[in-house]
Amino acid sequence: MPAFVTEYPQFFTATIVGWNKLLASDKYKKIIVSSLKFLVEDKRITLNAFVIMSNHIHVIWRMQPLIHPNNVQRDFLKYTAQRIKADLQKKRPAMLVCFQSTAGDRYYQFWQRRPLSIELRTHKVYLQKLQYVHWNPVRAGICNLPGDYAYSSAMFYETGIDKWGFLTHYRD
Repeated sequence: MPAFVTEYPQFFTATIVGWNKLLASDKYKKIIVSSLKFLVEDKRITLNAFVIMSNHIHVIWRMQPLIHPNNVQRDFLKYTAQRIKADLQKKRPAMLVCFQSTAGDRYYQFWQRRPLSIELRTHKVYLQKLQYVHWNPVRAGICNLPGDYAYSSAMFYETGIDKWGFLTHYRD
């Protein structure tokens, strides 16, 4: 099998099934953050930007050489779904009914199938998506300025301080 190499960062969006506000809980946002951190530390990706909303996430990431984007996306979504499912089974089992799947290969489906992934091939498009990611909570009425939202990389771009410890500025 030939190696896969991409030279472009990707804008990735994944949505919770039925636009359910499952990620409204900080506990589940922390699962997303820890998984992103793992992908960076395991040298699968560099992470430039992210926002975790109540029912979807946006990420700008770049795969490391020889890492296929589909594999990273699959592993990320599967791992986060398994962690969320385990927590729901222990603490809120009645909520699992909202995520029952009709697919024969699984009992539950947390992420919608076919997440959006777009290669960012120009600087102009990259900046548009970066702004889109960071202004998402403002457009949703959650905060007044992008840097006010806790589960985002916006403050990193405003101050240069990486409170997450795993971000790479898009110019680096």
